[in-house]
Amino acid sequence: MNEPPRDPLLLDHDADGIQELDNDLPRWWVWLFYVTIGFAAFYLTYYHVLKAGDLQIAAYDKDRAAGEKIKNEAIGKFEANLASLTPSKDPAVLGRGQQTFLQLCAPCHRADGGGLVGPNLCDDYWIHGSNYIDNLKTIINGVPEKGMLTWRGVLKPNEIQAVASYIYTLRGTTPPNPKPREDQAGPEKPNVYE
Repeated sequence: MNEPPRDPLLLDHDADGIQELDNDLPRWWVWLFYVTIGFAAFYLTYYHVLKAGDLQIAAYDKDRAAGEKIKNEAIGKFEANLASLTPSKDPAVLGRGQQTFLQLCAPCHRADGGGLVGPNLCDDYWIHGSNYIDNLKTIINGVPEKGMLTWRGVLKPNEIQAVASYIYTLRGTTPPNPKPREDQAGPEKPNVYE
């Protein structure tokens, strides 16, 4: 019996009855392959041999330093204008402040502000001052010796103001089981701030 003529593009081997055609790769694929080889040679020469460009870590460090500078300038302007700031009454700002408070502050001050590891934020007897400007300064600078983080580099100025505004709304509320007052004055000399 005569076998059908063999396809000249068919290779001699087969795997489980599957045979392979000896096709040329598409021209666009071959040219793309050559371009990637050329790009790799250029990249290696430009960045690693000639050191003409910044490697990724150096570019990241430059961008991070630029970002830190912008952030520090914004905080500096914010701190320069602290004395003129007042608590916001805008419900949207207070809502953002509440969200930030619940996420970052509540683990130490409780969700109701009654104090846990951190002090009670609902009374008027505060070690670092209970007026709005004192609250802003405490949030910005933290109280590292008592375990409170410095939020200067973490929160944006508008977030700091939103949290301080929300905390200001907690004053005078009566949470269940509040932490006792933590001011330095005894009961005979109340240390009440504005």
